[in-house]
Amino acid sequence: MQNIKFRQIFNAPVEQVFNALCDHENFGRLMGAKIERIVDGKAGYPNGLHSVRRIAPLPLLSFEETVISYEPNSLMEYKISKGTPLKNHKGRMQFSETEGKTVLDYQIEFDTKYPIPMMGFMLKNTLEILLGRAVKKLARSYL
Repeated sequence: MQNIKFRQIFNAPVEQVFNALCDHENFGRLMGAKIERIVDGKAGYPNGLHSVRRIAPLPLLSFEETVISYEPNSLMEYKISKGTPLKNHKGRMQFSETEGKTVLDYQIEFDTKYPIPMMGFMLKNTLEILLGRAVKKLARSYL
């Protein structure tokens, strides 16, 4: 099992940061990948519970993630639901606010489907770099 954990503080209200990171298309722009919502969520939240996003990081490569928990301005959890060499994948973005600043605790865990040496480690490092870069870029935009 591979685990990625990081914390980022934003000089912005939690609602603003939550909306920036939990909107599927906006998250795609931050990541530099094509991400589109293909199924709307429930209860009036298009990016919320049971919404599905298709992620196409490279031409001819795409996979889907489904939101499995959603609490506005607090929590979004998702899992890969289609098209990837990963299994048991779960992402969790937990938001809190302290003194007008937002704290994001982001965690991802996954296994690989195939016993290819170092595959999990390489994917973990790649995700850490890409997600870390995107989240830090967003944090700098609020300075």
